[in-house]
Amino acid sequence: MRRPAKVARQLALAHHLQAAIERGLVADQAALARKLGLTRARVTQLFDLLMLAADLQEQVLGLEAVDGAEPMAERTLREVAHAGTWAEQRAAWGKLMA
Repeated sequence: MRRPAKVARQLALAHHLQAAIERGLVADQAALARKLGLTRARVTQLFDLLMLAADLQEQVLGLEAVDGAEPMAERTLREVAHAGTWAEQRAAWGKLMA
């Protein structure tokens, strides 16, 4: 059975949360964390996924879990996001997907 990967759902959530701030539904990440019952650190972790290059975000959103097997952990994806420039992110992504 195929379904969107957990990291894809988390990235989509990060986009949704960012849009809520941009629309003024919540003041900032701290208010968002309080409203959702999450820690500020967890909200920051989700927002870190938005640092990925746009083409990598598209690839992540297309990832699927097959028969319950996730393609990667969120922590691994955050490491790619923190790799540096978008070129460095793409290099890290290439190694990860090889």
